[in-house]
Amino acid sequence: MSPGILGKKIGMTQVFRPDGQAVPVTLLKAGPCMVVQRKTPNTDGYDAVQLGFIEFIKPSRLTKPHTGHLKKAGAEGARFLRELPLRPGDDDLKPGDKVLVDQFKPKDKVDVIGVSKGRGFAGLVKRHHFRGGADTHGSMFHRAPGSIGASSFPSRVLPGMRMAGHMGSERVTVRNLEVIDVDTEDNVLVVKGAVPGPNGGYVVVRRAKR
Repeated sequence: MSPGILGKKIGMTQVFRPDGQAVPVTLLKAGPCMVVQRKTPNTDGYDAVQLGFIEFIKPSRLTKPHTGHLKKAGAEGARFLRELPLRPGDDDLKPGDKVLVDQFKPKDKVDVIGVSKGRGFAGLVKRHHFRGGADTHGSMFHRAPGSIGASSFPSRVLPGMRMAGHMGSERVTVRNLEVIDVDTEDNVLVVKGAVPGPNGGYVVVRRAKR
């Protein structure tokens, strides 16, 4: 059993359970993946496995060090690499071993990790869901931030103050998503709910920790 798998987000749709309930789902192109490197406590100080997502990629899109690293494991075409820690009960994977979507089955619980959509520079109302000021009665305080600190003491803006700024493009983990279906022929994993990132974005699917 592998600790997880790498893939791409295809998009969202809905499926129907036998009782007629509509379930919103996300389709993930999960694998095929290959073990590129094995981290061991003796050599690296921890036990983990580095997976590579196998896909068609032009050799010119990979650097020479990256290409040489992949050739050691025979995993040409793996642009997206991620490490997953090994836990008790996981298989003893070695470089060159394949990790396929058939390791999952319906009703399994997984955590999906991705990079959220970038929203650029956003204000307080959009970024932090501030209520804003009144729209009537002569109000001149609609979407302004208000007070950001006291004047005399401490006479500075405290770290962590919620303000306007760059929104999105952050690593996001969605926990305990249910696996609805597994398509082993097309390497598609169907999970309940939404996952972070745009369509075509890379994701890491790991077995749920909690």
